[in-house]
Amino acid sequence: MNGKKESVSIAGVKKHTTVNGPGVRYTVFMQGCEHGCKGCHNPETHDPDGGKTIPVKELIDDILATKYIDGVTLSGGDPLLQADQCRDIAEALKSKGLNIWLYSGFTFDEVIEGKAGEAAREVLNFIDVMVDGRFVESLLSEGHIWRGSSNQRLIDVKKSLDAGKIISFDDEFVL
Repeated sequence: MNGKKESVSIAGVKKHTTVNGPGVRYTVFMQGCEHGCKGCHNPETHDPDGGKTIPVKELIDDILATKYIDGVTLSGGDPLLQADQCRDIAEALKSKGLNIWLYSGFTFDEVIEGKAGEAAREVLNFIDVMVDGRFVESLLSEGHIWRGSSNQRLIDVKKSLDAGKIISFDDEFVL
């Protein structure tokens, strides 16, 4: 771990969930969001002073001790508002071979352009798929798997970074 931030603020975790990415996942709901999306599914995660603060190492250890998971999802709130911690968490989990998804109200382009900060850009090095963009209630779409509104994209982060352009995640053969 880079050790910039030793604690992380979370709203909670959900072990063994199947709705925040492919397979059985451990989902961390980060605390704090500044996007203010009308109709947000997790409004209780918005207050940066809400939730509970735990050591980053404790969260990593709990995830690694959880059996029968295919991957980890960082959700929220917006995980990139705690980018130092997300980077350290994602780096530790990726080193153990876990698949990592990130949900953020920032778009991939905003992260690449540095609008979410340098640490947020660094997080991408350890993310497999990013579900990007703010939730737009008028674009609510139950027909789009793993996202709340049709403007949100499933991005294959490694392929996108390598190509220098956005490459969509191909979920056709995931399960």
